[in-house]
Amino acid sequence: MPIPSRLRAAALTATALVLSVLLAGCGGGSQEDDEDLTGQKLDWKDCPSPSEAEGGGAAPSPLPDGDAWQCATMKAPLDWDDPGGDTIGLALIRAEASGAADRRIGSLVFNFGGPGGSGVTTLPAFGQDYAKLRTRYDLVSFDPRGVGRSDPVECLDDKQLDTYFQQDATPDDRAERTGFVDNTREFNAACEKHSKKILPQVRTTDAARDMDLMRQVLGDEKLYYFGISYGTELGGVYAHLFPRHVGRAVFDAVVDPTQTAEQSSLGQAKGFQLALDNFAEDCVSKAEDCPVGDTAEDVKARIARLLKDLDRKPIPGVFPRELTETAATGGIAQALYSKDFWEYLTEGLEQAYDGDGRVLMVLSDALNGRNEDGEYSNIAAANVAINCADDKPRYDSAYVQGKLPEFRDASPLFGDYLAWSMLSCTDWPVAGAADHPDVSAPGAPPVLVIGNTGDPATPYEGAGRMVNALGKGVGVELTYKGQGHGAYDSKNKCVQDAVHGYLLDGRAPAANTVCS
Repeated sequence: MPIPSRLRAAALTATALVLSVLLAGCGGGSQEDDEDLTGQKLDWKDCPSPSEAEGGGAAPSPLPDGDAWQCATMKAPLDWDDPGGDTIGLALIRAEASGAADRRIGSLVFNFGGPGGSGVTTLPAFGQDYAKLRTRYDLVSFDPRGVGRSDPVECLDDKQLDTYFQQDATPDDRAERTGFVDNTREFNAACEKHSKKILPQVRTTDAARDMDLMRQVLGDEKLYYFGISYGTELGGVYAHLFPRHVGRAVFDAVVDPTQTAEQSSLGQAKGFQLALDNFAEDCVSKAEDCPVGDTAEDVKARIARLLKDLDRKPIPGVFPRELTETAATGGIAQALYSKDFWEYLTEGLEQAYDGDGRVLMVLSDALNGRNEDGEYSNIAAANVAINCADDKPRYDSAYVQGKLPEFRDASPLFGDYLAWSMLSCTDWPVAGAADHPDVSAPGAPPVLVIGNTGDPATPYEGAGRMVNALGKGVGVELTYKGQGHGAYDSKNKCVQDAVHGYLLDGRAPAANTVCS
């Protein structure tokens, strides 16, 4: 089964996990108990190993210059409507600025997406990619409320999740539909049982308020921010709530803030289909023969036959689990997040055609937050909790069935998969906040908004809509003609120069700049 609700995967974290498997982090300290939370002093210490909810693994390695990553815990109100009530601890991580003290601008806060991705583990995994930004900023990220070490949402245990993600998420008949609905209901009931207190408090508006508290605790007059994927939605909501507190901000891999959950899922069906089309064209265009098809249409037809065969009879995956149709679809989707992964998709398809599903299953595990030891991070639980707390619409089985033709037209391969994922919130115990987020931010300074024409998870059109929704004079759109989820991490010089010019020197690129 896909990650509940839309596939807003934390692509960078998943990338690190997949590469570590195919090619062969961090919690909080204590702080002073200050009655005024804005005046609390963070007790920065060396980071421990990531918790299971953060994805496990080793403590983050020192930075290339030998400096250590530091971690702390920040207190925040559990309920922002009752700021004097109970508090929760939010896990933070930082790398102090490497340049001269008189050149330091402040803290640059990252959110890498999901929702549900641990920023505390993701930032050190890719910290070297932001070395230039570190010359003038402390690099900071965090586990948002409900994620990782920040009072994580808990639902099913590891063994139960293995079973849950093996189920048929594209039901073909009444019995399969009943089973799918029952399993979704059981997942949601488990979340309520284990995490009832935190579930009403994980809306994006709550996380945005946390970031404004973080800004003050870090000692910054303005919030300097780099949001990726869902992080762009969080950044947009922050700008709406606190337009005068925005410093310099970059949104990359932009979520369309104008869409409902259904429209977002349909848009992703089109986006992943486009990415699959591009993968197939790229494979057959190479000088050597494409090992998974003679033409682009043949590549896609063979994948469709594979999935149909797996629906009837799974093949061996990562022992003792089998590669099901659902796991294979998730693995293919995960590989389409980055062009760097296309070689693994080719390898995984080759092996699957020969009856070996290991590579596709490893890719699927990355999407679902499962590590080599069989432990799951809480990304799936946090993802559904945040999405369902945010999104007001609730869909039932009959509604999804009526929408299947439209989704299949958008993507013969991913249509059913994404249509049925709309049931994730149907029996959720907390009401959703709105049809879509409000990101209007009159009075905010320029926000650099970067759209990638080949992005499968946050289709390119969302960038323009974010610019319009932010309001006149706020959003500055930059287009990257590339492949994969996001633009900055592609290492494209034009994109990175634009980001560096704005974040480091305050020079926003001209509106509608195009990088290729």
